[in-house]
Amino acid sequence: MSSVRTESATTVLHTIDTTGPGGAEIVFLNIAEHLQMPGHRTLALIKGPGWVRDQLEARHIPYRMLKPHGFLNLPYYWQVFRLVRAQRVRLVYAHLLGSALTFSLFGLLTRLPAIGVLHGQVDVNPNERFVPIKRWLMKQGLRRVVAVSQKLAASMIDRGVFTERQVAVIHNGIDTNRYSNSATGVLKASLNLPDGALLVGSLGNIRPAKDYANLLNAAALVIQHQPLAHFVIAGHQKEPLMTELNQQTEALGIKDKVHFIGFIDSTADFLAELDVFALSSSSEGFSIATIEAMASGVPVIATRCGGPEEIVRAGQDGTLVPRNDSRAMATAILCALEKSPEFTKQIARAHTRVEAKFSLTAMLELYRNLGFQYCWQDATQVPHSRTSVQTSGNVTNKES
Repeated sequence: MSSVRTESATTVLHTIDTTGPGGAEIVFLNIAEHLQMPGHRTLALIKGPGWVRDQLEARHIPYRMLKPHGFLNLPYYWQVFRLVRAQRVRLVYAHLLGSALTFSLFGLLTRLPAIGVLHGQVDVNPNERFVPIKRWLMKQGLRRVVAVSQKLAASMIDRGVFTERQVAVIHNGIDTNRYSNSATGVLKASLNLPDGALLVGSLGNIRPAKDYANLLNAAALVIQHQPLAHFVIAGHQKEPLMTELNQQTEALGIKDKVHFIGFIDSTADFLAELDVFALSSSSEGFSIATIEAMASGVPVIATRCGGPEEIVRAGQDGTLVPRNDSRAMATAILCALEKSPEFTKQIARAHTRVEAKFSLTAMLELYRNLGFQYCWQDATQVPHSRTSVQTSGNVTNKES
């Protein structure tokens, strides 16, 4: 476990309740690593070992591990309280439902300012146990709630989970400098594919919301017209869905053309090898993978599943297709594989859009500005910032 200093400086705590790889976890790590609040040190709180812990150590981010034992577990809350007091925590960024609930309670009992960061509909699932209690806790105990897309914010407000004044939208951002790699052919070589193979890739853990069954149906249609096409899907694999997808490739007769390669360490290297990026999800709070593909100079085909509509301007810097419409997705993929001049223009516009709107710098500035409201009791101490985070589910950028 990483050691944590206990000198007189106060602490900004970053916490998440998952341990494996994923989009929300990457955002959590980037914020914990790069968000600097003057006069405050950084500390991460996680629930146990795993990929997130390994990344914290690799990035030299101080952290503590405390394992929760169910909703409203008093011994766990006592441990958290002791940590908060010992480290003089003055602000918390709590990612995903479990962490947001924990620090909602602390917000109610101790007035500790906590900002909940919700990454998708799963964080406000109406089928959760104790839904009324959980919603009341978050509504009353969190100072602000960050939604990673306008659609997620609108959904929470419309359903009464939070008020308009509580919600701010901050789109996820990436370090665009990492996505300038050139294709090396390593991926094709690792799969024993010919140099002329055309790679259609997707990036995301094997979960129902990714709707890879839809992508496989589209793949079968694409391969009928373009036999050089191969589909490569990268992401952590989970049963029984993985077995079902393998069975589907056999039933469609495309087993030799579809490659599930599991979790990958470098999304930038993976995306650089692709000819087309395809997102087939039925639901996305945002989509880190989509902006990574845009930054990598790969044509993007994405379903209208929530987050992508706020990322991709249809026909300008990518293509949007209906959810669960494998024929529409196949048609769009085939058009992109033709590498027409129009798609070349889309790629250039997509890269410019990510730089301007979805960069790590832009995201951090918004989170920092939001946190400034709670790190200093005297508003005159708040450092100058050019970014204003507004209520009513909106975020605007302006000079101040």
